[in-house]
Amino acid sequence: MNNSGTSKRGMRLAADIGGTFTDIAAFDEATGRLSWGKTLSTPSALVDGISDGVAKAELEYADASLFLHGSTIAINTILERTGADTALVITEGFRDIYEIGRVNRPDAYNLYFKKHIPLIERAKRHEVPERMYAEGEICTPLNETALRNLAAGLKDAGTEAVAVLFLHAYRNPVHEIRAREVLEDALPGVFVSVSHELSQEYREYERCSTVAANAYIGPKVRDYLDGIDRHIQDSGFEGSFLVVQSTGGLFEAEQARSECIRMLESGPAAGVIGTKALCNFLGLEDAISFDMGGTTAKSGVIHRGDVLTIGDTLVGGYETGLPVQIAMMDIFEVGTGGGSLAYLDDAGALHVGPESAGADPGPACYGLGGTRPTVTDANLVLGRLAADQFLGGEMTLDVAAAEKAIKVGMADPLGLKVTEAAEGILRIASTAMSYAVKGVSTERGLDAAAFVMVAYGGAGPLHATQVAREIGMKKIIVPQSPGHFSAFGMLFSDLRYDYVRTAPGRLVEMDFEAMEETYAEMAEQGRDAIKKTSIEPESIEIARGADMRYQGQEHPVTVPLADAFFETEDRDSIKRAFDDVHLERYGTNAPAEPAEIVSLRLSVVGKMPVPQLSAHSKDETSNVATGSRDIYFDKAAGFQDTPSFDRTRLKPGHAIAGPAVIEEHASTTVLFPGDALEVDEYLNLVITVGDLSA
Repeated sequence: MNNSGTSKRGMRLAADIGGTFTDIAAFDEATGRLSWGKTLSTPSALVDGISDGVAKAELEYADASLFLHGSTIAINTILERTGADTALVITEGFRDIYEIGRVNRPDAYNLYFKKHIPLIERAKRHEVPERMYAEGEICTPLNETALRNLAAGLKDAGTEAVAVLFLHAYRNPVHEIRAREVLEDALPGVFVSVSHELSQEYREYERCSTVAANAYIGPKVRDYLDGIDRHIQDSGFEGSFLVVQSTGGLFEAEQARSECIRMLESGPAAGVIGTKALCNFLGLEDAISFDMGGTTAKSGVIHRGDVLTIGDTLVGGYETGLPVQIAMMDIFEVGTGGGSLAYLDDAGALHVGPESAGADPGPACYGLGGTRPTVTDANLVLGRLAADQFLGGEMTLDVAAAEKAIKVGMADPLGLKVTEAAEGILRIASTAMSYAVKGVSTERGLDAAAFVMVAYGGAGPLHATQVAREIGMKKIIVPQSPGHFSAFGMLFSDLRYDYVRTAPGRLVEMDFEAMEETYAEMAEQGRDAIKKTSIEPESIEIARGADMRYQGQEHPVTVPLADAFFETEDRDSIKRAFDDVHLERYGTNAPAEPAEIVSLRLSVVGKMPVPQLSAHSKDETSNVATGSRDIYFDKAAGFQDTPSFDRTRLKPGHAIAGPAVIEEHASTTVLFPGDALEVDEYLNLVITVGDLSA
């Protein structure tokens, strides 16, 4: 990787690896040209899928000055439990905090509730004599002899990664820093992660879980990034390799190798960044992204012009999830995608996902050995996908194989026709995917019906109107090249570094001078981090925030705060901003109750040049229809003769009434009866969702 000096201006190449497809997008800063590539992912050697996509886009690595990458490897390693043999080194007396957790039970009457399963088993958690006071003063010095003896035992056991969590290291990390030095010296080649580098907030359990997850995924992610780096360099790339964080910002691959946990929502975050960029062009303040790929469906929110972010999350869901305490976009994900398998449980009930056919063998209709029915097979059987138009005709789908998979696996056991079973698969899939949209809207106190849906991913436009009906949403926008949209979103990502410092105190008593010093320290740290990269941003923007709560509450909410509030020491404006966020999030607030600040937050963003979308003139005369075919929308109407359209011929001013299908290289948009579509000046498909009952 070339990290010497400023990155040259040239082509920016972005790669997004999904469970089924690998997407490529490229932006030439000199000409403004956008290029695309899409190919099946290659699970046995993921980098091969990137090269295949680059070749399909008729690009060369050597022509790129920046290589941007988003991946699901971090989150998948945790969910699939395929990480490293990891040990936890922790303050003496606190060995079990990782397993005890918060002991909160989200659903008191759920008989099937399962307690979280730690990534590191108890036998591999080891105590070391040391202790720091909450104020940062040393209570018990680090016992280096005990630590070295422990390291010798870990070496003999073949440990691959070590996580270090010492109490109150967020206040004073001196013991963690020394522990890392000792461990790296005694365990060469072993991945060592310390908690204060990932989180400088209080809550020892959450910090413990975060550093444990980082160490657990570390060796696999590090090897993965090293492999990509070697491959692109061997292919002639001499630029800078940047990775998308869960915030949607970019950071150097070198930092990603050690702080892998920041990549958890790497791929999905890029799509939300693309949604925000689209909203900026269209002048939209509120939108919900709907990204459906081959394995999952994801949603994020643009509210009042900004992406909603959170300071922590539960990987795997609220009931059984492991907490991770880092800044990230507020993204909700469900295990339903085009390759999701449909199956019957022991009671004969139909389920869709989360298990996926992936890229190998893929859905039955791919003809690569899959025999179980999937969402893609159901779409093909119902005519919503054309067998000869998949990936622009590059890949012919096998209708007979899809029908057989649904007949044997679903229709015959249920006593249904194949079309009825296929429709059932899609209805259940749409309901499941609506939970992703509700997860980032309704559950956050937002009215999803008041938002515009931006639908993308290879399968997003195929299901968008059906999902929108589930929620009551009335407007959908399908951007250009929706099948490449997450990779496209990376082209709009900026360098970004997020910082947080726990600084508890009552708002009425907070020392503004001390807060200014903390913010200034974080800002300087962010500027230094940007200076150390190989990129020279156009400008640097800094945004402040704080985690706040009412006195007596346990959990805070994050409140964006203007610099002016601190310049004028305006406590009342800070309090009103908190009251407003609390009302929006929970539907209630208490303006008369005193508030307190828990932590101070700051983001430092290095702004990068981005592509500009070109407006097009109206052309309502060109012929865009390509024919028609029978499509099954519901049991009552059966198959209907439905016109099909070539999206590449659509121009501003074209209007299409449903039912209809609009086809392009990597995606298909379906309009149900009653839906209406118009093409805007940026060639987006703007859909008004109709009422099927009308």
